[in-house]
Amino acid sequence: MNSSSSPSSSAARRRRGGTPVGIKTFVLDTNVLLHDPACIHRFAENHICIPVDVLSELDRFKNEMTERGSNAREVHRALMKIFSTKGASVTEGVPTDGGGSIRVAVYDPEEARKFPSVQGFERIFHDLEKADHRILACTLWLREQVSPPVILVSKDLNMQLKARAVGIECEDYLHDKVEPREVANFDIARIEISQHELQRFASSGRLMLPENRTAGMMVNDYALLAAGEQATMPAKLSVSGEFVRLHHTPESIKVGHGRAIKPMNLGQACLLDALLDPEISLVTCYGQAGTGKTLLAVAAGLQQVFGRTYHGLTVSRPIVAMGQTVGFLPGSLQEKMRPWLQPVYDALDLLMRPMEGQGQQQGPARKKNRFMPDPQQVQAPAAPYDPLIQQGIIEVEALCYIRGRSIPDRFFVLDEAQQLTPLEAKTIVTRMSRGSKLVLVGDPAQIDNPYVDSRSNGLVYTRQRMRGQTFAAHVPLVKGERSALAEAAARLL
Repeated sequence: MNSSSSPSSSAARRRRGGTPVGIKTFVLDTNVLLHDPACIHRFAENHICIPVDVLSELDRFKNEMTERGSNAREVHRALMKIFSTKGASVTEGVPTDGGGSIRVAVYDPEEARKFPSVQGFERIFHDLEKADHRILACTLWLREQVSPPVILVSKDLNMQLKARAVGIECEDYLHDKVEPREVANFDIARIEISQHELQRFASSGRLMLPENRTAGMMVNDYALLAAGEQATMPAKLSVSGEFVRLHHTPESIKVGHGRAIKPMNLGQACLLDALLDPEISLVTCYGQAGTGKTLLAVAAGLQQVFGRTYHGLTVSRPIVAMGQTVGFLPGSLQEKMRPWLQPVYDALDLLMRPMEGQGQQQGPARKKNRFMPDPQQVQAPAAPYDPLIQQGIIEVEALCYIRGRSIPDRFFVLDEAQQLTPLEAKTIVTRMSRGSKLVLVGDPAQIDNPYVDSRSNGLVYTRQRMRGQTFAAHVPLVKGERSALAEAAARLL
């Protein structure tokens, strides 16, 4: 569904001799309403039909204490508000603000079977007990009653395939999808400049270039200024429209007695600059497995917590659909989340555990007793970050409990953010209070959530909508630094 048409464009599509020109009828699948409850307001002057079977499916979810249940209830409230006006007819439809209409379509099998298209559909799909099949049959029936085109809007790929198999025009819901080019290229922009310009930038730390040479770049975008292959310098586009040197990229980051972490490539240097810049409160980062996005985010957060820039570090991942509980796992919240957040704990351990030779015995411990020790005397060594967790300085946050919170003065790292829906991403971003910094990292190519894809997930949606804001920055990471094996696997497997 392309929602780019606006009410102002309807003047060019007015009726000719009573026949609508360019007006479409969209049939909404259940998953579209659950994905974006406000979608019923995004179809401009076109007509919306909601099959009554969709309402039945929404009824199954309305009692869930989940994001899906919340969206189902929101849809019900929105439809009740629309149809509660005096004289409104649910089945005949009511006008929308964009100049179209919205109605509920009640599928009547006996009436529908009079049409050959529906008869042919029932010969192919015998099981009309399935809600999906009844929605498809309802779309065919509507196509026989209203002016074309009639388009089914669904985010279910299998539903789209079935629709096309029986000749139904079908589209994805595209309102919150970014352009393919937004996720096709992870490279940092490279801008060719002269040797004289590069020398001027190196000496002053600032360089103004004409707009035709910086086309497509916005504030806080990073670039590599290059005068040939060998002479290069990283830069950031400032609010004033000129490129400035990276002022917040240190030689290394070290937390306590842990090991020093150094930026290994251009992307990591740019990411560290964004993470350590106090003027930037939202950082988004794309990167495949092994590029160091989570490690650098946690390292930068811990360093600033130790430097008292923030009161604490919060880390989380969308381990389940936001809103679902993790109560089936035993123990406290930290223990419940531990299996899902193990990569974050690995990063904390790497950053904070003293290296060999710094107050630790080197090599394996000498055997002190040839007998096995009493199990009660064996205690697992405490992790170096355990005291910080106990004091609340490092917080393990379950996303299902974030709604309604206000989070001030914290460095919030959300790993695997590509698993979020746009609405879930909005929920998280709007929780950030003054003094907090939010870092969303993930790989748009690795999607497990069935309700989003590489172009409609919360990570790319947040980046695209926030791009150009003075407080937001985005950094793509390409080169893997985990190991040669990991980088090759990410590219080839």
